[in-house]
Amino acid sequence: MRLVVTGAAGFIGSHLCDRLLAAGHEVVGIDGYVPFYPREMKERNLAGARTSSKFQLHETLIEKAKNLESILEGSAAVYHLAAQAGVRASWGDDFAGYVEHNVLGTQKLLEAAANAKVPRLIYASSSSVYGDVNELPLREGMALSPVSPYGVTKLAAEHLVHLYGKANALSVTSLRFFTVYGPRQRPDMAFHRFLKAVRDSQPITLYGDGEQTRDFTFIADLVDVLECSLVQGRPGLVYNVGGGQRISVLKVLEAIASVTGREVRIDRQEGQKGDMRDTLADTAQAARDLGFIPKTPLATGLKAEWEWICS
Repeated sequence: MRLVVTGAAGFIGSHLCDRLLAAGHEVVGIDGYVPFYPREMKERNLAGARTSSKFQLHETLIEKAKNLESILEGSAAVYHLAAQAGVRASWGDDFAGYVEHNVLGTQKLLEAAANAKVPRLIYASSSSVYGDVNELPLREGMALSPVSPYGVTKLAAEHLVHLYGKANALSVTSLRFFTVYGPRQRPDMAFHRFLKAVRDSQPITLYGDGEQTRDFTFIADLVDVLECSLVQGRPGLVYNVGGGQRISVLKVLEAIASVTGREVRIDRQEGQKGDMRDTLADTAQAARDLGFIPKTPLATGLKAEWEWICS
């Protein structure tokens, strides 16, 4: 099939491109190279995909693309992964960029997909749409109350996806990702920062008391469910995609010490606004409809990211 991946040069997008190309698909990537982190990292992410004759890349911001419909024409599906990421950076004046990339860009892509008669679109949403709730695990039918401007934009885009799905002959699926990690992880994300600090014999900056918990998802497991969602899943539904285990940040630091065999020094800082206290995904719906079963233990995933950080 001819498949379009937005955010193709990013952490998740580049892994997805590699997987789809390995499966024999033709992949059309779109990436605007937003300077949230160095371009060199994104170019490295795409090194494998660029060796394939079945891969082509359009360097453009979706919200500013002049020929979006022609790029999408003839594709069997669009994976919409492009977004301005980062919870803590979404406050203040930078919020305008989040609206532009996450909301306006999504709306323009949906218009183009409808006009180009693309049959399927898979949207990368986020666990940030839930906010802080007193009940775990987090289920897709819960009330949603984001605690960061980033989460607000991801939820707005999720609503747009399902609105356009209903209004057009467009089969849509939204996947709510829970803290994805592994090789190629963005440099602002916790595991990347932690492992890099250990590699460089620097203290790890820990925000809050360390007892906050997350449901961590290894990149290969996430790409499994993205690949399956191409042909499986019920149109219009939302699916949680998480590792299925709730782990505190302090336990993660213990695992990092074990995996790396190095001392872990901690620089404690106050908690940051917009950070959710706890996450844990109920993945029963994804298991039922998409066959999603996370396979990678935390220690295995950390080792893979550590080897990449050190390469």
